[in-house]
Formats: sequence, C-alpha cells, structure tokens
Amino acid sequence: MDTLELLLHPVRVRIVHAMSGGRTRTTADLCASLPDVPKTTLYRHVGLLAEAGVLEVVSEQRVHGAVERHYRLRRERATIDAEAAASMSLEDHRHGFTAALAALHAEFNAYLDRDHADPTADSVGYIQVPLWLSKDELAELIDEMRSAIKSRMENKPAPDRSLHLLSPILFPMEERPQQD
Repeated sequence: MDTLELLLHPVRVRIVHAMSGGRTRTTADLCASLPDVPKTTLYRHVGLLAEAGVLEVVSEQRVHGAVERHYRLRRERATIDAEAAASMSLEDHRHGFTAALAALHAEFNAYLDRDHADPTADSVGYIQVPLWLSKDELAELIDEMRSAIKSRMENKPAPDRSLHLLSPILFPMEERPQQD
C-alpha cells in the first residue's frame, strides 16, 4: 500500500491523531479513545500502520495469555511530504480532503459526546475567514502559521496541558482573473 493510500483513510487519520503527542498506547487504549470504531476495524488499521512503519512497537507484555503491544507514532512516517503531495492527482486531493473532513467530523462528534463537553469553556472554534492575498502575502501567512504551530508541536503531555486538534484548511475560493 502506498503512503497516500495508507494515510488518506478516515480511520487511520484518527488513529494517527490519537497517537500524536509522543504517547504510547495499546490497541485497547485506542479502542477506548475511539469507541465509535468497531474493534476489528481498529485492530486491522493499527496492523496496517504498524506494518508500514507508521506505528512502532515499543514494548510487549503478556496479558491474560495474549501479547499486548504498546505502540508509538513515528511522526516522520505519518506525513505526506511535498514530493508525494505534488504527485497527487486532483482525485487524490479530493479523496484526501474527504478523509480529513470525515476524521475531523468524527473527532468533533466524539468531543461533543463527552459528558462534560463545553465548547465555550474549551475555546472551540471553527471560523472561516476569506482573505484577499497576493502570492507573497499567502507565502508569508503560511510561514507564520507553520512557525507558530511548529513551536508547539514538540510539547509533551503535562498536568496543565490537554491535547487539542488543530486542523488548518486553506484553498483558493475563486479563480484568479485572467490577465490579457
């Protein structure tokens, strides 16, 4: 299975999200975190991600006669690099965007289904802002966003931190007027 096919699946996107932040988790932990995903489906997708090297086994232990594996995300294997993105067809992009939205929708529903979900107190946001930008302004905005995000990507779990999902989406809304 190629990287695009592997990573552009809604359940696998959610597993990658659940494994983010340097956490080590078992498949049972993932089942508890993703209760809407059938166990057999989750086990199959964890197996595919492990086989592809996106998840690595960091330890194993016997539990009730079965081997329980603890997995960790290999972040460098869980991304679609610029070269792979450039090779994607328009249909690949459509499929990837759909998978990302499906995963985002499932994650948001899981959040809302919690007993004490409070979107206002949790600073939940999903605003969309159309911006008029030149190519240079767009590049500058992307650099600023990447810098702000990258500076926090290596944060480790701590008592005063909770895990948040940031999902920036950026695309042109209209075709650029043709210059004669």
